[in-house]
Amino acid sequence: MFGTDATRTRAPLAPAELRVDVAHAARMYDYYLGGKDHFPADRDAAEAALLALPTLRIAARQNRSFLLRATRHLTEVGIRQFLDIGTGIPTSPNLHEVAQTIAPDSRIVYTDNDPLVLAHARALLTSVPQGATAYLDADLHDPDRILTSPELHDTLDLTRPVALSLIAILHFLPDDHDPYSIVRRLMDALPSGSYLALTHITVDHDRESVDAAAEVYRQRGIPVQARSIDDIERFVDGLDLLDPGIRLVHHWRPDDGVPPGLTDAQVSVYGAVARKL
Repeated sequence: MFGTDATRTRAPLAPAELRVDVAHAARMYDYYLGGKDHFPADRDAAEAALLALPTLRIAARQNRSFLLRATRHLTEVGIRQFLDIGTGIPTSPNLHEVAQTIAPDSRIVYTDNDPLVLAHARALLTSVPQGATAYLDADLHDPDRILTSPELHDTLDLTRPVALSLIAILHFLPDDHDPYSIVRRLMDALPSGSYLALTHITVDHDRESVDAAAEVYRQRGIPVQARSIDDIERFVDGLDLLDPGIRLVHHWRPDDGVPPGLTDAQVSVYGAVARKL
């Protein structure tokens, strides 16, 4: 709930206003992960959410572990281009570090619309010389802005497969924001052989606590809609789900990074990777 050939830069963007007096979801997520890039408003909101859902830190960490495993798998099956929307504050290892460790020629476009994330991304999300990273200041609500951006087209070749990464962002798009059409618009622009990797908080295992935490976000002006597995299945409609399908993230191809004994209610985040045919 949460300069060089390798790093393409463009004319500086007009500085966006950094509001530190209101909570921001990316900074709250950073707090759950034990980061340091948050302000009192973020910490107060995060602590209120933790009172409602004390396992949020567990969920955040397992969500991040899923991102690393999914990226590793996608790189191992030959994906060399990634579009990560809702990047958040960089936490090492980042997506490009995982991908470029396996395939140094991997190319990544990070996308977010928070000025603090933007500042960190420009400083920290730098590629190895063989590959490329770029940062796009854009909002998931405007997929056409993302798909037509020079940053995207300077970095990725949309005639070749791309992995679209939507990690812990779709639950910030309630149904009245038309999230299914947004995902469909993005996937329609990508060629066959592309992938969608997503995670999404769910009410299926602890509805009362998850709903209470979501209300903490909404009271602070951050829209959240937790969904059931049936609702989440709609995001991958028409795509070929990779085994083991839509699973709670700690059950999706777990490795040694998944602690034993986690309960489904403690995690309450679904993850999936699906291929466009």
